[in-house]
Amino acid sequence: MDDDILTTLKILIIGESGVGKSSLLLRFTEDNFDPEQTLTIGVDFKTKKLNVEGNTVKLAIWDTAGQERFRTLTPSYYRDAQGAILVFDVGSQATFAKLETWLNELETYSTKNNIVKMIIGNKIDVDHREVSREQAMAFARRHQTLYIEASAKTKHGVQAAFEELVHKIIQTPGLWESYDAGNIHVGTKDHTARSGCAAYCSLA
Repeated sequence: MDDDILTTLKILIIGESGVGKSSLLLRFTEDNFDPEQTLTIGVDFKTKKLNVEGNTVKLAIWDTAGQERFRTLTPSYYRDAQGAILVFDVGSQATFAKLETWLNELETYSTKNNIVKMIIGNKIDVDHREVSREQAMAFARRHQTLYIEASAKTKHGVQAAFEELVHKIIQTPGLWESYDAGNIHVGTKDHTARSGCAAYCSLA
């Protein structure tokens, strides 16, 4: 039964092919990691319940393919999304450079102008980085997005990333509808103090 659910949120995971979007989703929803994870064909979808300050929120998470040939399939999935996670591989400067394109696409197709955006620098377990934490945080600050570093392989930062995104969505008035607004006090807590995050954050 879903009677205890405060609201259902639609979350998108976007980014270049091979950056680990599906691995992040699998780690978050099933606490599993598959080193042989195949590339997403079109769109994948999973749900998970998350407790946010004593309230249960249901997440409907859409994992979109990064390959160009599937791009025409995705615009409709941007509709009504309250949150978007943009993923790049810290070991690949090329995937980081494409974040600008993904942000533009999000701006084009999103139907909510206050959608909460988070950039995740994934694969921080790699031996060699091409994108520094400072470089990524500066980009996130410039685009006023949250920023967290993570590894789907080691679990580092994955749970925290989704929790941070949901907290931010819940504290954005008008972005979601609750069954009983009296159950949660939107905007009455200093979220920055809780997480140490402002326009960006890094949990690495």
